[in-house]
Amino acid sequence: MARLSTQFLCPKWGNGAHQMNQQDDRSVKNRSRRSFLKAAGATTIASVASAAVGIEPIISAATSSAQAQEAASETVSERRAAIHRRNGAFSYRVETARNEFRMPIPEHVNNGDETLFPNFIGNFSKGLKHDSNGEVDPAAYGKFITAVTSGKPADFDAIPLNGTVLLVDPQAGLAFDLQGTDSHQLSEPPSPSVAGAQRAGEMVENYWQALLRDVPFSQYGSNSIAQAAMADLNNLTDFPHRNGTVTAQNLFRANFAGLDVGPYVSQFFLPTISYGAGQVVQQWKTYVTGIDYMTDFASYLDCQNGIGPFAKNSVDPTVRFLRNGRDVGAWVHVDFLYQAYFGAMLYLLQIGAPFNPGNPYVAPNPASANQAGFGTFGGPHIQALMTEVASRALKAQWFQKWFVHRALRPEAFGGLVHLTKTETKTYPLHSDVINSTALPQVFAKYNSYLLPMAFPEGCPQHPAYGSGHATVAGACITVLKAFFDERTVLPNPVVPSDDGLSLQAYTGSDTNLLTVGAELNKLAFNVAFARNIAGVHWRSDAEEAMKLGEAVAISILRDQKPCYNEILGEFSFTKLDGTSVTI
Repeated sequence: MARLSTQFLCPKWGNGAHQMNQQDDRSVKNRSRRSFLKAAGATTIASVASAAVGIEPIISAATSSAQAQEAASETVSERRAAIHRRNGAFSYRVETARNEFRMPIPEHVNNGDETLFPNFIGNFSKGLKHDSNGEVDPAAYGKFITAVTSGKPADFDAIPLNGTVLLVDPQAGLAFDLQGTDSHQLSEPPSPSVAGAQRAGEMVENYWQALLRDVPFSQYGSNSIAQAAMADLNNLTDFPHRNGTVTAQNLFRANFAGLDVGPYVSQFFLPTISYGAGQVVQQWKTYVTGIDYMTDFASYLDCQNGIGPFAKNSVDPTVRFLRNGRDVGAWVHVDFLYQAYFGAMLYLLQIGAPFNPGNPYVAPNPASANQAGFGTFGGPHIQALMTEVASRALKAQWFQKWFVHRALRPEAFGGLVHLTKTETKTYPLHSDVINSTALPQVFAKYNSYLLPMAFPEGCPQHPAYGSGHATVAGACITVLKAFFDERTVLPNPVVPSDDGLSLQAYTGSDTNLLTVGAELNKLAFNVAFARNIAGVHWRSDAEEAMKLGEAVAISILRDQKPCYNEILGEFSFTKLDGTSVTI
């Protein structure tokens, strides 16, 4: 395993940035706003009295009459209150920074592929120059490593691109933020190795997801390809079987709380949403069935070299409810990253979903008798905060992507499989993928063993691990679970028809399990795994990134809690892994 030094973690600022492991319990001392003000107040008043800054001139100028003296007294009091407030704000910010500073510094460990395989077959290199087998030019990759090691803007500018497609914002991983745990203080476990059984199992899943793109989720229990996928996945050496066995109910679902109940698509993706004075009917543009990309080696190689322009997806002229893998893949191709959760939030407000019992304006809390939340603990607060965490989550993930793991994308792994299966070249791939029953079906349909991609350009120009969509998903649903009562059962559950043209009532025996918390988890998973189904991410990219986003949001919620004037209770909710957390 390769470990990163603390000097590397913050190359422009020495070792001043500190890291924490997202798995560590945070023993943050949550001091209230009043305690901050009280602590700062005595010092403030004493300093004012001794230095008489801004006060003595007021007093000396107000000695001519009792009225003037009274006015001066009020002015002095207002001045003291202003300084008291300023010092309170300073104290809060310093104490928050101090709490974050105390967090342990984790080791950032990658899978070691970059050292183990000198031809860099386990690492992301798209857009650089590649040879006829799709192996990256070592000199070009060396320039890439120089940039991520130094952190210097000039070194990033010097990375030699082979085509016209630009790298996507590597320097975001070096940005600081003023709220939440610093991006370099959060970590993800190593990405699976290119030669390992876990990576092979994930690739087998990617192949089956591609083969099943046009099959409605509702047909997984009866479709022959889905049945073959379950059998193949259950025979893998290393695959995270949900509840021990892959079934029609958990096929292509993540291993998080509440995801193996109800329909595949979250209830939040289906109802009509009030959008101010308008409304959003959640029927979406999707892509024409049966059209996949990068299934021949020439187009695959062009993509690895960043040589465009690329074709455009063929858009289905009929808008539909999301009912299969191609639909959700099309949705995540063009969404803005917090879109799904913004819609979920609007829907929860629309139906009057109960707030978290820790909200100070929820009965029987003290402030609820004659006040309602708005700028704090009301709609505008939730709307702004949920979108705000998206930016911070992306910075945390971009550090992991570019500066720690640099993991290859599934499309590149598909190139290794194709060359090995056609005996063009041999790569050290685990037998689980070479012997997968998905490969004959892929070859029969496309005359290659490449991973059929849902997008003409393939994956975006940044490393696989972890997924940006999934990180934002984990962060945004965490905020929503913190502000809404996650135990609330969603009313009138529905499921899309197999053609996506209508919604039908869902009458399964588990309707009482379709809660706000479970369906928010499912919404995040729908978005994250849609990127896998499209071929651009791995299962581990999604699952670990969702947990990273969750950690980012929890740190921001904890940092913000002491800044409110309201008397707060405890905000508790369930994490992705099913455990409870209290803010």
